[in-house]
Amino acid sequence: MGLAKRIIPCLYVKDGETVKGVNFVGLRSAGDPVELGKAYSEQGADELVFLDITASFEGRKTFTSMVQRVALEINIPFTVGGGVHELADVERLLFAGADKVSMNSAALLHPELIEETARRFGSQVCVVAIDAKMEPQTDGEWRCYLKGGRERTEHDLFEWAHEAQERGAGEILFTSMNHDGVKQGYANEALARLADSLSIPVIASGGAGAMEHFRDAFTLGHADAALAASVFHFGQIAIPELKQYLHNEGINVRL
Repeated sequence: MGLAKRIIPCLYVKDGETVKGVNFVGLRSAGDPVELGKAYSEQGADELVFLDITASFEGRKTFTSMVQRVALEINIPFTVGGGVHELADVERLLFAGADKVSMNSAALLHPELIEETARRFGSQVCVVAIDAKMEPQTDGEWRCYLKGGRERTEHDLFEWAHEAQERGAGEILFTSMNHDGVKQGYANEALARLADSLSIPVIASGGAGAMEHFRDAFTLGHADAALAASVFHFGQIAIPELKQYLHNEGINVRL
């Protein structure tokens, strides 16, 4: 059956609390990050992702202490991102208790950071997150965005993902900005194209609203893992029930 598919709750953290929005805007509070992280670990999540979405210098220190607090409460792989600009930031987060570090804007602006991270800590530590939007004005091509979706680049999603892999990324975390928070399903066509063209795992992000959407991300989108936020934070989907559903649908998950 191959490797088990992973279910990954994601906590977007701003000023010490978990927040969630739609299409990257309209943020609202979703609870205490440490308590949520502990609860997801106990509920059977396969991994946990924490993203500091503002990551100012002052916030960065606050966030590091929060990473330490979360790491003490969970027993599953822990990916942390936000405000990663140089190798010292990667080291700081790993020292605080992260198992993997996610980089997005910094990887696009300074792709050599991927190589440095992989060389120093191993590819398995380096998750390259890509926020991309399908744009009608480019005939449906996917363009990558910087700075939490605020700044458009000319980078093509598929070319950039391939370059990240070649430079040493261990995983690609692909968020469709078109689908984020809309709860109508993941970008399965783009996901499948990514997954089929890369040799490293692809994590689906953006669009989960029902259990069927997770199933489709795995069956139609060929994703290795599916990440979601609000459906877990606001109690719409419980992880044990989701995993049982996926198992019943013939998808290999850890129960």
